[in-house]
Amino acid sequence: MLITPFLDYLGLEKKYSVHTVLAYKKDIQEFISFCEEEYAVTDVVHIEYKVIRSWVVYLSEKKISNRTINRKIASLKAYYKFLQKVGDIKVSPLVKHRALKVSKKIEVPFSEVEMEQMLSQITFNEGFEGVRDKLIIDVLYATGMRRAELVNLKLSDLDLKQGVLRVLGKRKKERIIPLLSKTIKLFNVYLEERNTLTKINDSEYLFLLKSGNKIYETFVYRIINGYFSKVSSKVKKSPHILRHTFATHLLNKGADLNAVKELLGHSSLASTQVYTHNGIEELKKVHSKAHPRGKK
Repeated sequence: MLITPFLDYLGLEKKYSVHTVLAYKKDIQEFISFCEEEYAVTDVVHIEYKVIRSWVVYLSEKKISNRTINRKIASLKAYYKFLQKVGDIKVSPLVKHRALKVSKKIEVPFSEVEMEQMLSQITFNEGFEGVRDKLIIDVLYATGMRRAELVNLKLSDLDLKQGVLRVLGKRKKERIIPLLSKTIKLFNVYLEERNTLTKINDSEYLFLLKSGNKIYETFVYRIINGYFSKVSSKVKKSPHILRHTFATHLLNKGADLNAVKELLGHSSLASTQVYTHNGIEELKKVHSKAHPRGKK
């Protein structure tokens, strides 16, 4: 059974990233291998649901988390939906499947105090690397962009005169994010330092290593985790937590949910509403203070 047409569909028509397409490919190939080894079945196009259910049990017995199993089944669902679309099958074997229950992940954002300590009190190294590290933290907090989006920023995406950044998000969706005046100043300092690199190789990318090569996602994670370990005792200190922090702080200050949705590059409000849970205590304060019966 060939899955190449499906993968081409995800990449070319749905505009999924290479990383996402590879994840789908891996999940489906794992299922195909399971069917071949356990049932001697090579054609999974016309598979019965009981085989998929046995795969779920198999994964569960291997101590794979429910969240991961649900993701793998979501890959299969997308594949069978594609087979329906092209007319290879009439009904998906997963039509009545229900996702496994998972506990809600609680992402704790950094506090305003922690962010102020990071950007105003922590001493960064002098020169290119110190300025770059501080700017990476500043940009992630000031824009809420994803780590992959930051890594792939190009010099041509930055317009300091207009004070904006052009960001290419998921499915090649473009959005314009305004920059704060402090971030613009830091960008100017960074660009001066960037121009001093001897091995820049005329790179089109905005953020570089000292070697002149493009930064990468693991590198960004190490920067965030390393610096925030100095000001925060939170277990999770990652670029994604900075994205949560950006959204939570804006919503706590009364920002419109639709505006935050656009800044984050979400396709639906449902994705953005996740961040409103982090600000529930702030909402309680506002509600109690503003409501006529809230005053003691």
